Amino acid sequence: MEILRRLRIEPFIVAILAAVVVAAFLPATDGAATALGWVTTIGIAVLFFLYGARLEPRELRAGLRHWRLHSVVLVATFVAFPLLGLLGQWVLTPVLGASLAAGFLFTTLVPSTVQSSITFVAIARGHVSAAVVSASVSNLLGVFLTPLLVFALMTTDGSVKITWDSVGTIALQLLLPFVLGQIFRDRILPITNKIKRLALFDKTVIVLVVYAAFSEGVAEGIWTMVGVPQLAVLVVACCVLLAVVLGLTELVSRVLGFEERDKRVVQFCGSKKSLATGLPMAAVLFVGQPLGLLVLPLMIFHQIQLIVCAWLAGRYGRAEETPAAPAAS
Repeated sequence: MEILRRLRIEPFIVAILAAVVVAAFLPATDGAATALGWVTTIGIAVLFFLYGARLEPRELRAGLRHWRLHSVVLVATFVAFPLLGLLGQWVLTPVLGASLAAGFLFTTLVPSTVQSSITFVAIARGHVSAAVVSASVSNLLGVFLTPLLVFALMTTDGSVKITWDSVGTIALQLLLPFVLGQIFRDRILPITNKIKRLALFDKTVIVLVVYAAFSEGVAEGIWTMVGVPQLAVLVVACCVLLAVVLGLTELVSRVLGFEERDKRVVQFCGSKKSLATGLPMAAVLFVGQPLGLLVLPLMIFHQIQLIVCAWLAGRYGRAEETPAAPAAS
């Protein structure tokens, strides 16, 4: 229960919620909004540059040695999740409206988390090295696959519009910095390794993205569009989505005959959605769209997955520590 208690009061989550509250009462407007837009634009580019620099190429090569395991995680992340998202969007649109339902779909299109996935696999006594590879590969492919999935699935009904200008912005702000990070990785890492609390930069950029998104949402009257009943429905929908994916990943890994350590990798890496990657992507992908509504489902799902998976990982870990009962004579 200790890990659950810590995650519930995670300062990063508190900072995100605080950004929403501050935006509700003190939104950035006029010149401040313009300046904030430039800051977040530069911050997102630097963020993806650092993502590229941190990704160890050897992890990708190592993934080929356990291709069945990583293939299942990728299918769960980029095939099963989006299919469930499409179904959820169809069901939720009449209740939540087009933008929130589209945000629910977007939640299912982003890559898996890295840090929390690995942490939960470790707590559950799973295959940690395989989790590192699966989570890293998911994030790498997500930089390319998530925009493609958004184009393919979210622009067909008119609820989200992406122009060719947006394609150029995505390439310049997400893909190019990421590739440059990989290219200059050997030169950048010695510098970043000397900087203490570099993760604080990542989290600061995400909090600024949240603040900017909800400042824009307040100007558009977001809280007049979302009522308590809609929020309740959205929370239930996120809970159902997580439960279905956790169940599917457990079932598939069992059918494929994975050992217990590998089952935990499939379940925890295949059921996560990354707020750290998803929010900056949304800020680039949905320029001119109701960003606050589109990212709200991801923020809710992220918190739910932390709480539920912390409990589940602790349960698995305690089961592994419990010695088997002696056989009856």
